[in-house]
Amino acid sequence: MARVFVFVFLVVTAGIVRAERPNVLLICVDDLRPELNCFGKDYIHSPNIDRLAAEGFAFHRHYVQAPTCGASRFALLTGRYGPSSNGALFTRAKQLASKPESIPPSMPAWFRSNGYTTVSVGKVSHHPGGRGGSDWDDDTQTEMPNSWDRHLLPAGAWQHPRGWMHGLANGEIRKNAKDMALFQSIEGDDAIYPDGVSINEALNQMNQLADSDKSFFLAVGILRPHLPLGAPAKYMEHYVDAELPPTPHPQKPEGKTTWHGSGEFMKYNRWKRDPNKDAEFAIEVRKHYAACVTYADAQVGRLLERLDSVGKSGNTIVVLWGDHGWHLGEHAIWGKHALFEESLRSPLIIKVPSKTDGAKTMATVETIDVFPTLCELAGLESPEFVHGVSLTDAMKATDSAGHAAIAYRSKATTIRNDRYRLVQHNDGYVELYDHHADGETTNVAKTNPKVVQELKSKMAERLKLKSL
Repeated sequence: MARVFVFVFLVVTAGIVRAERPNVLLICVDDLRPELNCFGKDYIHSPNIDRLAAEGFAFHRHYVQAPTCGASRFALLTGRYGPSSNGALFTRAKQLASKPESIPPSMPAWFRSNGYTTVSVGKVSHHPGGRGGSDWDDDTQTEMPNSWDRHLLPAGAWQHPRGWMHGLANGEIRKNAKDMALFQSIEGDDAIYPDGVSINEALNQMNQLADSDKSFFLAVGILRPHLPLGAPAKYMEHYVDAELPPTPHPQKPEGKTTWHGSGEFMKYNRWKRDPNKDAEFAIEVRKHYAACVTYADAQVGRLLERLDSVGKSGNTIVVLWGDHGWHLGEHAIWGKHALFEESLRSPLIIKVPSKTDGAKTMATVETIDVFPTLCELAGLESPEFVHGVSLTDAMKATDSAGHAAIAYRSKATTIRNDRYRLVQHNDGYVELYDHHADGETTNVAKTNPKVVQELKSKMAERLKLKSL
């Protein structure tokens, strides 16, 4: 029998305790490394996310289930391990159509069934707006059935969600990636790039939701710093003269790993330059990525400011989640898709109402933990079908060790605990890295057979849940 939790909010001004049904604002940021001021990178300008972390709980060892957008978002939105492909949610939608009784509800569907108005704006599921078709705007193909009261993506000058997803300034749509600039920084306001348009709609939706008597679950997906790396010039100003720290372990790893040739990155117009061979170009790429992070941070600020202005910040749980990490030259990779730390570690911040003093934790946690955590904080019945666990205990005791984190790609799986990362390839080959030594640069599997066996057993046990 699932437990029912009630989250009690302290109303300081009244000096009393009362139970309320809180709203939820879920902010999903694409390709966001934990390369933020509040996560220890002092050259990054991220004042709004920093403020959120200062008032909430920052999970410094949060790991996603997959280093690719679709599969990672499947884990967030279902609380379950699942397929490793970008089409994971569309696959689930087909299963739901044919055998609805066998597919557990998604997180927004669960909140919706408990009386919430659920709204999605931007890239929350894999396709912005959650539809299929050649331009991702076909209403007959739905990525998340029964989940959202409104699932929106205003494409603006970019014509359709597919154009918005890979757009540069002023409506430029990717047709052939080799003809589109890898990075760009043009003078103008926030709306000359895709996020500015979608955030305007998110603010409009927040206004509507605030006027309702129903609690709301509003999910907003911020595209940047996803490729191509385009942001208004005012955000690049922070980095023109910035000194960036050296890139750790920039060499291609030896032996068998999940290294790849950065195909998504390399297919853009790089002006015949390769950041693995051109140190000056590598710095340019990193600065443009940083500018996109600061642009994304500004959008977070707009959302938080509007939440304040509509009078809902005192009764809204705010979650900021990065859908995966991103390599900026580590292991000679530019992008995601590998089972290294840089691809799998991303920011997670949870702010609960009426709490203004933040804390950070080094507990190892997973994306699938967000669903049960939000249920407990909102006072909803805790779903038995999720594979994750509530993080409320870790939020109370910031010295918690957490639990091992699982991730996967098509040809390998990995488990990360406090000290080690183990990667097991489908052919049986194993990588083991010791984070108390030199991180993920030396495979120590042969000299630690006991550790390998323990982690393989734990990973196999956890992954059995995928078939349940």
